[in-house]
Amino acid sequence: MSGLIIVPTPVGNLEDITLRAQRILREVDYVLTEDTRVTGKLLKHFDISVRMMTYHQHNEHKVLPGLMERLRSGIRFALVSDAGTPGISDAGFLLVRECVREGVPVEVLPGPTAFVPALVASGLPCDRFCFEGFLPVKKGRKSRLEGLAGETRTMVFYESPHRLLKTLISFADAFGPERQACVSREISKLHEEHVRGSLAELVDIFGQRSVKGEITIVVSGLVI
Repeated sequence: MSGLIIVPTPVGNLEDITLRAQRILREVDYVLTEDTRVTGKLLKHFDISVRMMTYHQHNEHKVLPGLMERLRSGIRFALVSDAGTPGISDAGFLLVRECVREGVPVEVLPGPTAFVPALVASGLPCDRFCFEGFLPVKKGRKSRLEGLAGETRTMVFYESPHRLLKTLISFADAFGPERQACVSREISKLHEEHVRGSLAELVDIFGQRSVKGEITIVVSGLVI
């Protein structure tokens, strides 16, 4: 087994975890996790007993040297996030890069990630797309959107529920109110929803209602 294994976990429905992921989580020495409480519930559901260590964006620089020492010694780690594939808008890149630099084997399992079902379900072209993840909250946000105004590929963004309306308004200003888009939330959960329309229509819809859950916004590219 590789030294570091990236293990995607369900973004909603627990049935989305693969048999291979379950086996790996049983076989490794440690599971690196964003939140031991969240991962603990997942492990308990599948009757998996394994030691956990906290690894997230706020401590990754601090714990990286110690992790690399253990990986070099042959200890096996699985890296998970609260939901989805680690490294996609979550911690993981620094650890993988260091493993690659030092020749520590890295194995990445295929599995759940929120933006793929949101992109396909949007009804917008998905043969070519760019993934932008979370936009800067303040500094650099306006310039990022200005730089994307001429993007011809479908664009995919992550956003938090409390910033959704503000972001949709920003998109309408940057891309034009008639640009087509889709707001997806609660992917793979009981209340999964995909709301499609122009940015102006989406601003109107979400200006009159509140939302919960993780949000993925898919926006059509510029037609030229």
